[in-house]
Amino acid sequence: MSQQPFSTSALRGAVDLSGLGARAGAQRPAPSAGAAAGSAGAQGSGMPSGGVPGRSGALVHAGDATFEAVVNASLTTPLVLVLWTPQVPESLQHLRELAEAARAKDGRFQVVGVDLADNPGIMQALTPILQQTFGQVSALPVVLGLLGGQPMPFYLGVQDLAQVDQLLEKFLEAAVTNAITGRVDVSADGGEADETGDEDQEQELPPLHQAAYDAIERGDWAAAVDAYEQALAADPADELATLGLGQVRLLERTSRLDLAAVRQAAADRPDDVQAQIDAADVDAVGGHVEDAFLRLIDVVRRTAGEDRDAARTHLIGLFDVIGASDPRVQKARSSLMSALF
Repeated sequence: MSQQPFSTSALRGAVDLSGLGARAGAQRPAPSAGAAAGSAGAQGSGMPSGGVPGRSGALVHAGDATFEAVVNASLTTPLVLVLWTPQVPESLQHLRELAEAARAKDGRFQVVGVDLADNPGIMQALTPILQQTFGQVSALPVVLGLLGGQPMPFYLGVQDLAQVDQLLEKFLEAAVTNAITGRVDVSADGGEADETGDEDQEQELPPLHQAAYDAIERGDWAAAVDAYEQALAADPADELATLGLGQVRLLERTSRLDLAAVRQAAADRPDDVQAQIDAADVDAVGGHVEDAFLRLIDVVRRTAGEDRDAARTHLIGLFDVIGASDPRVQKARSSLMSALF
C-alpha cells in the first residue's frame, strides 16, 4: 500500500469526538484550571499522572465501547491514536514502535491502539476528518494525535521514525501550550503485556493458530497458510482458522500486486473481470470492505457466464475473509442475491 506523505500541517486539524460513546451528544467539558495545574505539577515533580483511566503503560488498547474514556483522557494527557489491523502486520509493528517512542519520552504521551477489524465505529467517527485530510485511507496504520478531545490526523502508512519524532515533538509543544501535560507511568512497562486487549487479557492461542500468527508477523504467507490448513484438518469446524486462512490468502495475493497499476487497470478496463477482482482485493486489504463488495456485485450484475461466476465466487471468498457475522457481509449478501436474480 502507498504511504501518505508526512506533514506537520496535520496539527491544525480538529474535530469534536465527544459524541462517540455513552454520552453521545453531550457537550465536551474543557479541562479545568485545577486539572491543568495538577497535571503540570505532576510533570514538574516527575510523578506520572494521566493517561486512559485504569490503564498504565506506554500502550493501551481501546474499542468502540470504551473510546469515550480515551477521548476524556485526552483532556489532560496527549494521546497518539493508531488504527491498525492484523491483516496488515506492518501496522502492528509500527504501533509497537510508537509505544517505544512513548517510553523513550518518559510517558509524555500515551499510545492508544484500535483494531479496526473489531471496532468499525471509531473509524466511522473519524472518516470525515480523514477524508478531508487524506482524500481516502490508502494505507495502514492511520496515526492521529488526540488532544483536548480533538483528533489531529498525522499520517497514513509506516513512516520514517526520525520524521515521526519531529512531529511528536511539535505535538507535545502544542499540548504544553494548551496545558495538557499529564504523563503516564512507563517505569515498569516491559513492552509485552501492553499488547493485550482493552479490558481482558488475551487467551493463549492454540499452537497452530500461534504458528500462523507468528508467520503473518514475519510475512511468511506460505507458513501461515500451512498452519491454518493443519488446524482445519484437525477441526474442520474451526471458524477462526477458516477466517484466518482467508485473510492470509488475501494478504498473499495482494503482496504480489502493484497497487497503483491495479487501480489504473480497474479504471481503464471496467469489463475486465480479473482487473476488478484484483482491485477488490486491494480495497479489502486497505479497509474499504464495502467498496470491494460493491465493485464485485456490480461486475456480477453486468456480466454473464464464466465472468459472472468468477466474480461471484471471489466475492463469496471475501465474505469468508471478513466474517459471516459482519453486518457489511450480511448487507452485501442481500445485494448479491438481487444482482443474481
